[in-house]
Amino acid sequence: MSIRIIVLILLMLSSFAPWADTIQVAVAANFAPVLEKIALEFKKETGHKVVISSGATGKLYTQIVNGAPFEVFLSADARTPAKLISEHLAVGGSEFTYAVGKLVLWSSIPDFVDANGQVLKHGVFTHLAIANPKTAPYGTAAIETLKHLDALKPLEHRLVQGENIAQTHQFVASGNAELGFVALSLVIESGAVSKGSAWIVPENLYTPIRQNAVLLNTAKDKRSAYVFLEFMKGAVAEKLIKASGYTQ
Repeated sequence: MSIRIIVLILLMLSSFAPWADTIQVAVAANFAPVLEKIALEFKKETGHKVVISSGATGKLYTQIVNGAPFEVFLSADARTPAKLISEHLAVGGSEFTYAVGKLVLWSSIPDFVDANGQVLKHGVFTHLAIANPKTAPYGTAAIETLKHLDALKPLEHRLVQGENIAQTHQFVASGNAELGFVALSLVIESGAVSKGSAWIVPENLYTPIRQNAVLLNTAKDKRSAYVFLEFMKGAVAEKLIKASGYTQ
């Protein structure tokens, strides 16, 4: 029986009996602010509460492997959920792309980052923040971008690494780094960069950041987890995801 059919059956069952549950969701740091909004709408519609744990994708993977009680994983890549399925820690056929992320070079200083990212070659700055490329897909995308621009070697000594993309954003927001590569979702508001200055990195400079969701084995018999994943595919979630700078 396919995952889709199981979800439809569970939705039908839920319409006959009121019930509320708690779902433990691990989420990549870039998507945590959006998930908080989605979780509020999900609770309004279903009564189910989403408990959010955020961090770098690689670190969350390690926690899952070591027995963390997460039930749904919203990764910042497609590779990690697939790996969890191959290791029999996630349910095959449950994975799907819930968002495609965008990388942005951002500074909290107005007019510091130009519209073409030339600040990387000609700007005066001491620190360039990126997320740890070993654990955060947005960090990997930042390294790929710098390599495409032939800027990695000249800027290596200026790089400072955040544990995840949220911490990287904080480095720049606080002024500890003049600029950094962050997720567009962390600096966008009402369809535009809310403060400072930014260059939205062309998507041909890095591998597409396809962010996949997957049901973990800890919840394979938990119908509220299936309902949550179906909600993530629906119109309410889609609207919030697109408003936050992602595509699907």
